[in-house]
Amino acid sequence: MIKCGIIGCGVIAPTHIEGYRSLPEVEVIHLCDLIPERVNALGDKYGIARRSVDYKELLADPEVDAVSVCTDHASHAQIVCDALAAGKHVICEKALGRVPEDLARMTKAAAAHPELTAAGIFQHRYEPANRRLKKLIADGKFGRVLAVNLVFSCLRTNEYYEKDAWRGTVSGEGGGILINQAIHHLDQLRYLFGNVKRLAGRTANLTHQGVIEVEDTAAFVVEFGSGLFGTVAATNSSCVEWRSFLTVVGTEANLEYANEKPVFVESSVEGRADEITQALTARGEEQAAIVGKAYYGAGHTAQLADFLEAIREKRQTEVTMADAADSAALVLAVYESERTGGWVEIPNY
Repeated sequence: MIKCGIIGCGVIAPTHIEGYRSLPEVEVIHLCDLIPERVNALGDKYGIARRSVDYKELLADPEVDAVSVCTDHASHAQIVCDALAAGKHVICEKALGRVPEDLARMTKAAAAHPELTAAGIFQHRYEPANRRLKKLIADGKFGRVLAVNLVFSCLRTNEYYEKDAWRGTVSGEGGGILINQAIHHLDQLRYLFGNVKRLAGRTANLTHQGVIEVEDTAAFVVEFGSGLFGTVAATNSSCVEWRSFLTVVGTEANLEYANEKPVFVESSVEGRADEITQALTARGEEQAAIVGKAYYGAGHTAQLADFLEAIREKRQTEVTMADAADSAALVLAVYESERTGGWVEIPNY
Protein backbone atom coordinates (compact mmCIF):
# COMPACT_ATOMS: atom_id res chain seq x y z
CA MET A 1 0.00 0.00 0.00
CA ILE A 2 1.41 3.39 -1.05
CA LYS A 3 0.36 6.21 1.25
CA CYS A 4 0.13 9.69 -0.24
CA GLY A 5 -0.08 13.27 0.91
CA ILE A 6 -1.58 16.22 -0.98
CA ILE A 7 0.13 19.61 -0.61
CA GLY A 8 -2.24 22.35 -1.74
CA CYS A 9 -6.00 21.94 -1.42
CA GLY A 10 -7.19 24.19 -4.25
CA VAL A 11 -9.20 23.37 -7.35
CA ILE A 12 -6.95 20.59 -8.68
CA ALA A 13 -6.51 18.68 -5.40
CA PRO A 14 -9.84 16.77 -5.63
CA THR A 15 -8.77 15.45 -9.03
CA HIS A 16 -5.68 13.92 -7.43
CA ILE A 17 -7.62 12.52 -4.48
CA GLU A 18 -10.32 10.97 -6.67
CA GLY A 19 -7.71 9.71 -9.12
CA TYR A 20 -5.80 7.95 -6.35
CA ARG A 21 -9.00 6.55 -4.87
CA SER A 22 -9.92 4.94 -8.18
CA LEU A 23 -6.63 2.98 -8.17
CA PRO A 24 -5.65 -0.11 -6.16
CA GLU A 25 -3.21 -0.26 -3.27
CA VAL A 26 -3.00 3.47 -2.60
CA GLU A 27 -4.43 5.70 0.13
CA VAL A 28 -4.41 9.48 0.65
CA ILE A 29 -3.69 9.94 4.35
CA HIS A 30 -2.51 13.54 4.84
CA LEU A 31 -3.62 16.93 3.46
CA CYS A 32 -1.90 20.31 3.69
CA ASP A 33 -2.84 23.88 2.80
CA LEU A 34 -1.83 27.28 4.14
CA ILE A 35 -5.51 28.15 4.58
CA PRO A 36 -7.04 26.13 7.48
CA GLU A 37 -10.59 26.47 6.15
CA ARG A 38 -9.55 25.01 2.81
CA VAL A 39 -7.69 21.98 4.20
CA ASN A 40 -10.52 21.29 6.65
CA ALA A 41 -13.19 21.50 3.96
CA LEU A 42 -11.33 19.02 1.76
CA GLY A 43 -10.52 16.76 4.70
CA ASP A 44 -14.15 16.70 5.77
CA LYS A 45 -15.35 16.01 2.23
CA TYR A 46 -13.08 13.00 1.76
CA GLY A 47 -12.81 11.81 5.35
CA ILE A 48 -9.07 12.45 5.65
CA ALA A 49 -8.20 13.14 9.28
CA ARG A 50 -4.54 14.13 9.10
CA ARG A 51 -4.27 17.82 8.18
CA SER A 52 -1.52 20.44 8.27
CA VAL A 53 -1.02 24.10 7.39
CA ASP A 54 2.77 23.69 7.09
CA TYR A 55 3.92 21.36 4.31
CA LYS A 56 7.07 20.48 6.27
CA GLU A 57 4.83 18.81 8.84
CA LEU A 58 3.39 16.61 6.11
CA LEU A 59 6.88 15.82 4.79
CA ALA A 60 7.91 14.81 8.31
CA ASP A 61 5.05 12.27 8.48
CA PRO A 62 6.84 8.88 8.37
CA GLU A 63 3.78 7.16 6.93
CA VAL A 64 3.67 9.35 3.81
CA ASP A 65 5.47 7.66 0.92
CA ALA A 66 4.61 10.06 -1.90
CA VAL A 67 3.22 13.56 -2.37
CA SER A 68 1.22 15.40 -4.99
CA VAL A 69 2.22 19.07 -5.15
CA CYS A 70 -0.87 21.11 -6.09
CA THR A 71 0.15 24.59 -4.93
CA ASP A 72 0.78 27.87 -6.76
CA HIS A 73 3.61 27.94 -9.29
CA ALA A 74 5.93 30.08 -7.17
CA SER A 75 6.09 27.50 -4.37
CA HIS A 76 6.66 24.40 -6.52
CA ALA A 77 10.45 24.42 -6.58
CA GLN A 78 10.99 24.68 -2.83
CA ILE A 79 8.34 22.11 -1.98
CA VAL A 80 9.57 19.60 -4.57
CA CYS A 81 13.18 19.97 -3.45
CA ASP A 82 12.20 19.61 0.22
CA ALA A 83 10.03 16.57 -0.57
CA LEU A 84 12.90 14.79 -2.32
CA ALA A 85 15.27 15.70 0.51
CA ALA A 86 12.75 14.16 2.92
CA GLY A 87 12.80 10.91 0.95
CA LYS A 88 9.35 11.27 -0.62
CA HIS A 89 8.38 10.36 -4.15
CA VAL A 90 6.80 13.42 -5.75
CA ILE A 91 4.54 14.40 -8.62
CA CYS A 92 4.08 18.12 -9.26
CA GLU A 93 1.32 19.94 -11.10
CA LYS A 94 2.20 22.15 -14.06
CA ALA A 95 3.89 24.47 -14.50
CA LEU A 96 6.91 23.17 -12.65
CA GLY A 97 8.33 26.65 -12.21
CA ARG A 98 7.89 30.27 -13.20
CA VAL A 99 11.59 31.09 -13.81
CA PRO A 100 14.49 29.08 -15.29
CA GLU A 101 16.21 28.91 -11.90
CA ASP A 102 13.23 26.98 -10.49
CA LEU A 103 13.41 24.43 -13.31
CA ALA A 104 17.14 23.97 -12.80
CA ARG A 105 16.75 23.46 -9.04
CA MET A 106 14.00 20.87 -9.42
CA THR A 107 15.71 18.83 -12.12
CA LYS A 108 18.99 18.91 -10.21
CA ALA A 109 17.23 17.69 -7.05
CA ALA A 110 15.50 14.90 -8.97
CA ALA A 111 18.80 13.81 -10.53
CA ALA A 112 20.39 13.73 -7.07
CA HIS A 113 17.73 11.25 -5.88
CA PRO A 114 17.48 8.55 -8.56
CA GLU A 115 16.05 6.19 -5.94
CA LEU A 116 12.92 8.35 -5.81
CA THR A 117 10.29 8.79 -8.52
CA ALA A 118 9.95 12.46 -9.49
CA ALA A 119 7.43 13.55 -12.11
CA GLY A 120 5.52 16.49 -13.53
CA ILE A 121 1.86 16.44 -14.49
CA PHE A 122 1.03 16.52 -18.20
CA GLN A 123 -2.02 14.31 -18.32
CA HIS A 124 -2.92 14.85 -21.98
CA ARG A 125 -0.03 12.59 -22.98
CA TYR A 126 -1.97 9.72 -21.43
CA GLU A 127 -5.12 10.27 -23.48
CA PRO A 128 -5.54 7.22 -25.78
CA ALA A 129 -6.20 9.37 -28.89
CA ASN A 130 -2.98 11.36 -28.37
CA ARG A 131 -1.00 8.15 -27.94
CA ARG A 132 -2.48 6.77 -31.17
CA LEU A 133 -1.72 10.00 -33.03
CA LYS A 134 1.91 9.84 -31.90
CA LYS A 135 2.15 6.28 -33.26
CA LEU A 136 0.55 7.27 -36.58
CA ILE A 137 3.13 10.05 -36.99
CA ALA A 138 6.01 7.76 -36.00
CA ASP A 139 4.77 5.05 -38.39
CA GLY A 140 4.86 7.50 -41.29
CA LYS A 141 1.12 7.60 -41.94
CA PHE A 142 1.37 11.33 -42.69
CA GLY A 143 4.51 10.95 -44.76
CA ARG A 144 6.94 13.68 -43.85
CA VAL A 145 5.26 16.21 -41.57
CA LEU A 146 5.78 19.63 -43.15
CA ALA A 147 3.93 22.01 -40.84
CA VAL A 148 1.83 22.06 -37.68
CA ASN A 149 -0.50 24.71 -36.32
CA LEU A 150 -2.02 24.87 -32.84
CA VAL A 151 -4.81 27.24 -31.86
CA PHE A 152 -5.90 27.03 -28.23
CA SER A 153 -8.68 29.04 -26.64
CA CYS A 154 -10.46 29.05 -23.31
CA LEU A 155 -12.36 31.45 -21.08
CA ARG A 156 -11.01 32.86 -17.84
CA THR A 157 -13.15 35.66 -16.46
CA ASN A 158 -12.11 38.42 -14.09
CA GLU A 159 -13.92 36.49 -11.35
CA TYR A 160 -11.62 33.52 -11.95
CA TYR A 161 -8.56 35.67 -11.28
CA GLU A 162 -10.10 37.28 -8.21
CA LYS A 163 -10.61 33.92 -6.46
CA ASP A 164 -6.90 33.47 -5.64
CA ALA A 165 -4.50 36.35 -5.05
CA TRP A 166 -1.60 34.58 -6.84
CA ARG A 167 -3.46 34.15 -10.11
CA GLY A 168 -2.57 36.59 -12.86
CA THR A 169 0.53 37.85 -11.06
CA VAL A 170 4.15 37.72 -12.14
CA SER A 171 5.34 36.78 -8.64
CA GLY A 172 2.78 34.03 -8.00
CA GLU A 173 1.83 32.57 -11.36
CA GLY A 174 4.71 33.74 -13.53
CA GLY A 175 2.48 34.33 -16.54
CA GLY A 176 -1.04 33.94 -17.87
CA ILE A 177 -2.61 31.81 -20.59
CA LEU A 178 0.68 30.19 -21.60
CA ILE A 179 1.93 29.04 -18.21
CA ASN A 180 -1.43 28.03 -16.79
CA GLN A 181 -3.62 26.64 -19.58
CA ALA A 182 -1.90 26.45 -22.99
CA ILE A 183 1.15 24.73 -21.49
CA HIS A 184 -0.74 21.42 -21.73
CA HIS A 185 -0.92 21.75 -25.49
CA LEU A 186 2.64 22.99 -25.85
CA ASP A 187 3.63 19.77 -24.10
CA GLN A 188 1.41 17.94 -26.59
CA LEU A 189 3.45 19.46 -29.44
CA ARG A 190 6.70 18.24 -27.86
CA TYR A 191 5.17 14.81 -27.24
CA LEU A 192 4.06 14.45 -30.87
CA PHE A 193 6.87 16.18 -32.77
CA GLY A 194 9.93 16.24 -30.50
CA ASN A 195 11.90 18.97 -28.79
CA VAL A 196 11.72 22.58 -29.94
CA LYS A 197 15.02 24.17 -30.98
CA ARG A 198 13.97 27.83 -30.87
CA LEU A 199 10.95 30.11 -31.01
CA ALA A 200 9.91 33.73 -31.45
CA GLY A 201 6.67 35.26 -30.26
CA ARG A 202 4.59 38.04 -28.77
CA THR A 203 2.19 38.30 -25.85
CA ALA A 204 -0.54 40.77 -24.94
CA ASN A 205 -3.24 41.52 -22.39
CA LEU A 206 -6.28 42.26 -24.55
CA THR A 207 -9.30 41.91 -22.26
CA HIS A 208 -8.08 41.75 -18.64
CA GLN A 209 -6.44 45.17 -18.28
CA GLY A 210 -6.38 46.32 -14.68
CA VAL A 211 -7.16 42.81 -13.45
CA ILE A 212 -4.01 40.79 -14.23
CA GLU A 213 -0.32 41.64 -14.68
CA VAL A 214 0.28 38.96 -17.31
CA GLU A 215 -0.78 37.93 -20.81
CA ASP A 216 -4.20 36.67 -21.82
CA THR A 217 -3.19 36.19 -25.48
CA ALA A 218 -0.02 35.00 -27.23
CA ALA A 219 1.22 33.91 -30.65
CA PHE A 220 4.57 32.47 -31.70
CA VAL A 221 6.53 30.46 -34.26
CA VAL A 222 8.47 27.35 -33.25
CA GLU A 223 11.29 25.49 -34.99
CA PHE A 224 11.61 21.87 -33.88
CA GLY A 225 14.92 20.06 -33.67
CA SER A 226 13.89 18.07 -36.75
CA GLY A 227 13.61 21.26 -38.80
CA LEU A 228 9.80 21.22 -38.73
CA PHE A 229 8.14 24.61 -38.27
CA GLY A 230 4.93 25.28 -36.38
CA THR A 231 2.74 28.16 -35.27
CA VAL A 232 0.84 28.59 -32.03
CA ALA A 233 -1.89 31.03 -30.99
CA ALA A 234 -3.55 31.01 -27.57
CA THR A 235 -6.06 33.12 -25.66
CA ASN A 236 -8.12 32.82 -22.50
CA SER A 237 -10.54 35.53 -23.59
CA SER A 238 -12.57 33.23 -25.85
CA CYS A 239 -16.32 32.61 -25.85
CA VAL A 240 -15.78 28.88 -25.16
CA GLU A 241 -14.55 27.20 -21.99
CA TRP A 242 -11.84 25.03 -23.62
CA ARG A 243 -10.91 24.30 -27.23
CA SER A 244 -7.68 23.01 -28.75
CA PHE A 245 -7.36 22.79 -32.52
CA LEU A 246 -4.31 21.11 -34.05
CA THR A 247 -3.57 20.97 -37.78
CA VAL A 248 -0.96 18.53 -39.12
CA VAL A 249 0.17 18.89 -42.74
CA GLY A 250 2.17 16.05 -44.29
CA THR A 251 3.33 14.85 -47.69
CA GLU A 252 0.82 11.97 -47.58
CA ALA A 253 -1.97 13.09 -45.23
CA ASN A 254 -3.44 16.13 -43.48
CA LEU A 255 -5.35 16.20 -40.20
CA GLU A 256 -7.49 18.70 -38.31
CA TYR A 257 -7.79 17.54 -34.71
CA ALA A 258 -10.04 19.29 -32.18
CA ASN A 259 -10.08 18.40 -28.48
CA GLU A 260 -8.41 15.05 -29.22
CA LYS A 261 -10.91 14.15 -31.96
CA PRO A 262 -10.37 14.14 -35.76
CA VAL A 263 -12.69 16.59 -37.52
CA PHE A 264 -11.13 16.42 -40.99
CA VAL A 265 -8.68 13.98 -42.58
CA GLU A 266 -7.49 13.84 -46.19
CA SER A 267 -4.79 11.86 -47.96
CA SER A 268 -3.24 11.25 -51.37
CA VAL A 269 -2.87 7.57 -50.44
CA GLU A 270 -5.90 5.39 -51.04
CA GLY A 271 -7.53 4.28 -47.80
CA ARG A 272 -5.11 6.29 -45.61
CA ALA A 273 -7.67 8.90 -44.50
CA ASP A 274 -10.01 6.17 -43.27
CA GLU A 275 -7.11 4.39 -41.57
CA ILE A 276 -6.15 7.54 -39.64
CA THR A 277 -9.75 8.35 -38.74
CA GLN A 278 -10.43 4.83 -37.49
CA ALA A 279 -7.24 4.78 -35.43
CA LEU A 280 -8.08 8.07 -33.73
CA THR A 281 -11.68 7.12 -32.97
CA ALA A 282 -11.13 3.47 -31.97
CA ARG A 283 -12.27 2.33 -28.55
CA GLY A 284 -9.74 -0.46 -28.20
CA GLU A 285 -8.07 1.00 -25.11
CA GLU A 286 -10.07 1.21 -21.93
CA GLN A 287 -10.11 4.85 -20.90
CA ALA A 288 -10.20 5.81 -17.25
CA ALA A 289 -13.13 7.79 -15.93
CA ILE A 290 -12.79 11.57 -16.02
CA VAL A 291 -12.23 13.10 -12.60
CA GLY A 292 -12.53 16.84 -12.13
CA LYS A 293 -13.55 19.17 -14.93
CA ALA A 294 -14.40 17.61 -18.28
CA TYR A 295 -11.58 19.39 -20.11
CA TYR A 296 -9.02 17.84 -17.76
CA GLY A 297 -9.70 14.62 -19.67
CA ALA A 298 -9.10 11.16 -18.25
CA GLY A 299 -5.34 11.44 -18.29
CA HIS A 300 -4.83 12.43 -14.64
CA THR A 301 -5.84 9.01 -13.38
CA ALA A 302 -3.70 7.27 -16.01
CA GLN A 303 -0.71 9.44 -15.11
CA LEU A 304 -1.19 8.83 -11.38
CA ALA A 305 -1.35 5.10 -12.15
CA ASP A 306 1.99 5.39 -13.98
CA PHE A 307 3.41 7.30 -11.00
CA LEU A 308 2.36 4.59 -8.54
CA GLU A 309 3.60 1.76 -10.76
CA ALA A 310 6.91 3.58 -11.20
CA ILE A 311 7.30 3.75 -7.40
CA ARG A 312 6.60 0.02 -7.10
CA GLU A 313 8.96 -0.82 -9.98
CA LYS A 314 11.68 1.61 -8.79
CA ARG A 315 11.76 3.59 -12.05
CA GLN A 316 10.84 7.02 -13.38
CA THR A 317 7.51 7.82 -15.03
CA GLU A 318 6.91 8.59 -18.68
CA VAL A 319 6.91 12.32 -17.83
CA THR A 320 10.09 12.81 -15.82
CA MET A 321 10.89 15.97 -13.92
CA ALA A 322 13.34 16.96 -16.68
CA ASP A 323 10.77 16.29 -19.40
CA ALA A 324 8.17 18.45 -17.63
CA ALA A 325 10.80 21.17 -17.21
CA ASP A 326 11.49 21.12 -20.95
CA SER A 327 7.82 21.89 -21.64
CA ALA A 328 7.80 24.68 -19.07
CA ALA A 329 10.91 26.08 -20.79
CA LEU A 330 8.85 26.70 -23.94
CA VAL A 331 6.57 29.06 -22.03
CA LEU A 332 9.47 30.92 -20.43
CA ALA A 333 11.10 31.25 -23.85
CA VAL A 334 8.02 33.01 -25.24
CA TYR A 335 8.21 35.51 -22.38
CA GLU A 336 11.90 36.03 -23.10
CA SER A 337 11.15 36.54 -26.79
CA GLU A 338 8.54 39.17 -25.90
CA ARG A 339 11.19 40.98 -23.82
CA THR A 340 13.98 40.77 -26.41
CA GLY A 341 12.00 40.89 -29.64
CA GLY A 342 13.90 37.98 -31.21
CA TRP A 343 14.40 34.25 -31.45
CA VAL A 344 15.13 32.37 -28.22
CA GLU A 345 17.01 29.06 -28.05
CA ILE A 346 15.28 26.44 -25.88
CA PRO A 347 17.36 24.81 -23.12
CA ASN A 348 16.95 21.12 -22.34
CA TYR A 349 16.92 20.05 -18.72
